[in-house]
Formats: sequence, C-alpha cells, structure tokens
Amino acid sequence: MRHNQEDHTLLHYIIKKVKKHNTDNISRTDAYLQYYLQHPEIKWALIASMVSRNAGWNMTDLYLSPFQQLFSEKELFKLFMTYERANWLIFSDAYPQLLIYSQSKLINRPLFHLLKNFRVSLFMIKEWHHFWEYKDKDRLVSSLIINEQNVIHSPVVKHPYFQLHVFHQMPYFLQNIMSMSAILLPTNKGLYGAYVQGFTRLTNRIVLGKRIASIMFHPHIYDYVLDYMLTHEHTGSRKDYERFLNFSFPYAPVLRLIYPAVSHDDYIRHDWFIQRGLKSKWKSPVTKVDKMEIGSAFYRKRNILFAYSHLKKALKGKNS
Repeated sequence: MRHNQEDHTLLHYIIKKVKKHNTDNISRTDAYLQYYLQHPEIKWALIASMVSRNAGWNMTDLYLSPFQQLFSEKELFKLFMTYERANWLIFSDAYPQLLIYSQSKLINRPLFHLLKNFRVSLFMIKEWHHFWEYKDKDRLVSSLIINEQNVIHSPVVKHPYFQLHVFHQMPYFLQNIMSMSAILLPTNKGLYGAYVQGFTRLTNRIVLGKRIASIMFHPHIYDYVLDYMLTHEHTGSRKDYERFLNFSFPYAPVLRLIYPAVSHDDYIRHDWFIQRGLKSKWKSPVTKVDKMEIGSAFYRKRNILFAYSHLKKALKGKNS
C-alpha cells in the first residue's frame, strides 16, 4: 500500500504513541481513561480502562500469601504472563484504532483505510466506517468487544504454551470452579461487576464484556464508577479501593514494585474475521443484568481462600 507523506507522518506518530503507552498495565490503563475523557463517545475506552485495572489487580494478587502458598513460583509467573500478554495484545490492536479515529475527527475525514497498516481486522475497519457515518455508539462498543476477544483467542487462549501451562493447570481450574475471578467496578456505593466463568470459551468472554458494559453505563452506576476512576490513581493493587471498604485483607503490593516491564514478541497476526468469520450470536444484546452488586459474595470467596491458606500454613508448621 502506497502512502503520501502525511500518511507516513501519522503512522510514525501512532507507532510511537502505542509503544509509549503499551509499556505495562499501569500505562495502558491510564491511556484508555485519558482517551475516553477526550472522546466520550467512544464508550469502549472507559470499559477497557476498568477491565485493565482488574487485570492489574489480578497480577498483584499473585503476590498475596494464599497464592504464594498454594502455587509454585513458575505457576504464578505463567499466570502473570497470561494476564500481561492478553493486556498487551488488546492494547496493541485497539489503541491504533482509537488514535486513527481521533485523527479522523481532527481533520473531519475518515482515515480508517490506514488501519490495515496495524493489521486490524477487516471487521473493525468496516465497523469504524459504519460508526463514522451513523454514530451508533452501542454498536461500536459491541464490535470492539467482539474484536478484542477474537484478537486474543488464538495468540493467548488457544496458544499451545498457555493451554499447557495455564488453562490445563490447577490454578485456572480452581479459579474457574469456585468463581474466584470477577471484573469489579468499585464505587462509593459498593462493588459492582460480574464473574469470569469459562474464560477459555470465546462466546463467554464476549458476553461478559457486554455485561460489564451494560453495568458500567447503567444510569444509576455510571457516575459513581467514573468518579472512582477519576479520583483513584491505578497502582495495580486492590488497596486502591479496599482501603475504603470494610475488609480486613492484606494489601497486595504496587504493581511496578514487583513486575518489570515485559518485552513482547509481536508475531505475525492473522485476521480472525477472515479465518473464522462472525457468529450471529455475538451480535445479540446482553440480557438484562439483575445482580450487579457482587462485592460481598466476591469477598466471601476470597475469605475462604485466605482461611484455607492460613490452615495449610498452620498444619505445615505443626508437622515440621
């Protein structure tokens, strides 16, 4: 594809911006939020920022005593790399799309043809053109959720390394069976969100993303979620919100104190849309979400996990 000098300059600018903000979970989370504040019509950016916060919390959880006692150092590192790789891949695919859109707004002319340079799926290129013409915000949210879950499906979820070392290992089975993993939306009114179940199934992840979107932009919740995100800097530790709640759990450490920035290999990406197409059920709207406040139930499960680890530690000390 041939480009004029303006296109070359823009592509170079986007490559530099993506590299700068795709350093680690902290930089990605903040980049999504800042983008949403500048372009609030792109609702997905706010959802991505909150989901990225949750990824950071999951990463630092691995340094808490229950995880340290129950799993080996190698198992914990592989879990961390699963979160990190997915977080990195989604950003590397989505952020160029966001920057192309903001530049299109600036010059009042669609530039979505340039997305091919970033190996963005044909599906999303069509969806951006549709959004440019019809301004259907909710359709764009749904499309971006469908796209990003497909983006990570082959390189992470179905990758032989992660299949062998993560998704067929005890840490994942334990989290899945006990519903220990959830996407949480902290507010001063409580912890809202939804549980992550059957993560390896693509449709499940798409439905979960739509549920989170429905909850975040619920008229009774949105302002409280946004207020939390604007007033609480993301450190990667659940301490960000736990210190305001009546929970007596040990705080996880700050992410940048325990994890160095990871250098990722960017393998050749194949267009998922060409490979497996679009299932009609992925377009279905989410069913009405009744149970949105899950904080109490989530922390009851964590309490069981901490209690088990303390018991295991006590028995080990008694037998030693």
